[in-house]
Amino acid sequence: MTPSPLSPSEPSPEGPRAYSASTAFTRNVRLLLAARSARSLGQGVTVASFSLYLHALGYSGAAIGTVLMAGLMFGAMLTAIVGPLSDRRSQKRLLLGYEVAASLAALAAMLSRNEAILIFAATIAGFGRGANGAAGPFAPVEQAWIARELEGAARRRALSFNATLGFLGMGVGAASVAIPGLRAQGFADLASYRLLFLVPLLGSLIAIGLLILTTERSPVPVTPPSADTRAREVSITREENRQLRRLATANAINGFAIGIIGPLIAYWFARRFAQGPILIGPAMAITFFFGAIGSGLNRRLANRIGVVRSVLWMRGTGLLLMIATALAASFPVAVALYACRAACNQGTAGARQAVAADLTRAERRGLAASVQSLSLQIPRAAGPILGGMLIHQGAFVLPFLIAAALQGLYLFLYGKYFGALDQRA
Repeated sequence: MTPSPLSPSEPSPEGPRAYSASTAFTRNVRLLLAARSARSLGQGVTVASFSLYLHALGYSGAAIGTVLMAGLMFGAMLTAIVGPLSDRRSQKRLLLGYEVAASLAALAAMLSRNEAILIFAATIAGFGRGANGAAGPFAPVEQAWIARELEGAARRRALSFNATLGFLGMGVGAASVAIPGLRAQGFADLASYRLLFLVPLLGSLIAIGLLILTTERSPVPVTPPSADTRAREVSITREENRQLRRLATANAINGFAIGIIGPLIAYWFARRFAQGPILIGPAMAITFFFGAIGSGLNRRLANRIGVVRSVLWMRGTGLLLMIATALAASFPVAVALYACRAACNQGTAGARQAVAADLTRAERRGLAASVQSLSLQIPRAAGPILGGMLIHQGAFVLPFLIAAALQGLYLFLYGKYFGALDQRA
């Protein structure tokens, strides 16, 4: 009998074993988790420093937003191509290709003083966008690979743990931004900013080494379906597509809201409270560490009340904390509120990936992960221009209010579309 597309426990065509919550992950999953940890260090550095680097080079808020948008749009274009390919092509080779390109981009940004080269490298590698350690536009490949290795609760646990490691790595990376500032000239010397690109370079090289050690399995041959089975397949595919369209609609609203504030939060701290990288780096680190805490909290909450309800409760709380952040009167209070908001919002990343993975059968999980990522990235790419313009003009509260209103609509749609999944899990 053909499995339901909404069932989280159907077997993969690659034959993954079922794992209980106490069972160790497969070797491939452990290597993918380690690669994400290494990658996230570099992402933490650039999300805390790249917009400040552009600010130091004399870029306006709108110009900074445009640079970030270029990286997000390029990533979205690649995701549209790579996500569906991951269901038919070598996931290992796709991820290795990404890491090689990212390492070359980091090397170019570190060694060159040419701004055109810097912008090109930023567009390729997505400096400053903050992907929580995911493989940028190749994130659907990583998610689909993990989803194929594990089933049911083990899959959800792995995706949640994957997100947790990403937040921890980004926290360490963001904290390290303060180190060059301790030198005599600090960040008055632009060479200090260029030196920071050494971290994403090393992170990509380590990830390359770890990915080389992975072993892909060939898919189990599938018996040609009968006429009745083909008819059933058409019906299931139609339902899966309907769910993916719903996911894309909700994510588009969420993505635009995230883009208005997320990639520009370091720039907002700099303009709103007149702080530099020495304090903003550690401040960003705190928010990522809280994101890791939130990821662990969400994992436990999801076991009690359901994955979708855990997203709604935590993201709803995060929405209120985001408004409070905008109204904060001092830098320490704003950092504390934004860190708590990060715990609630970013902590649901693994749960939302698990929901997306549960919407389709195993052989379409690359497509599902692609829709999950792409529907966030394209609208998110437009957000930094609006946010950058408003922040540059001194409108420090309005971007948060716009983002909060959009995220409120997102939560309404997310609960309406996927709330029933908690009863089916």
